[in-house]
Amino acid sequence: MSVKHQLGLIGYPLSHSFSKKYFKEKFEEEGIAGYHYDLYPIPQIEDLPQLIKAHSNLLGLNITIPYKQAALPYLDAISEEAEKVGAVNTIKFSDGQLKGYNTDVYGFEISLRKLLESATIPLTQMNGLILGTGGAAKAVTYVLDKLGITPQLVSRTAKQGQITYDDIDAECMKKHQVIVNTTPLGMSPKVDAAPNLPYKYLSDQHFLYDLVYNPEVTKFLQMGLNNNAQIMNGLEMLYLQAEKSWSIWTEEND
Repeated sequence: MSVKHQLGLIGYPLSHSFSKKYFKEKFEEEGIAGYHYDLYPIPQIEDLPQLIKAHSNLLGLNITIPYKQAALPYLDAISEEAEKVGAVNTIKFSDGQLKGYNTDVYGFEISLRKLLESATIPLTQMNGLILGTGGAAKAVTYVLDKLGITPQLVSRTAKQGQITYDDIDAECMKKHQVIVNTTPLGMSPKVDAAPNLPYKYLSDQHFLYDLVYNPEVTKFLQMGLNNNAQIMNGLEMLYLQAEKSWSIWTEEND
């Protein structure tokens, strides 16, 4: 089968990713011909121009850790939403131009709303801890703000507007009902790792969301289950953002 349009994922490493499998099955099930999706693990973002040069039929790319912010200087334009977020996870190639989008926002918002359906207090009265400060954390912050949930970034090192893991005590845990892991901690193959939290203070009033989806239940999520919290992994977000990316790549007009 001839490949008219090449698609793919850049990041490093990519051994954990389900994206190639997802698109392969989509193309087969929906009878979509002429498209191929591959993984491009590039050790540094500076390798992106060479990758593009080597694949003249590239239609689009997804971007994952750690390049959602680092890719910005290589783009000719970005969508309004991606500009507000400050990170991209999707690139469309059109007429020699590279335009960036953020479909993480779409995928995370829809799946998070589903997780929070059983919340007993209004979203506007909830607070969220965002573990990590990379490109994915920017999309999560944007969505929490949009939903009226007050976000608080958590970093390993003290910075303005952020707290550290050492700052998280019983009172902090009780105050923040939504906890989102945007770090790769717990991702296959290092499944024994988890963010350094006082998990014993979790309760049935907590909602834990892990952007990691491989394994299905990370140590972070298991600690939530052990303390009666409601949990969700990032697999539905992956599927939602993938479909959104596909619609962007195949639209005739932006």
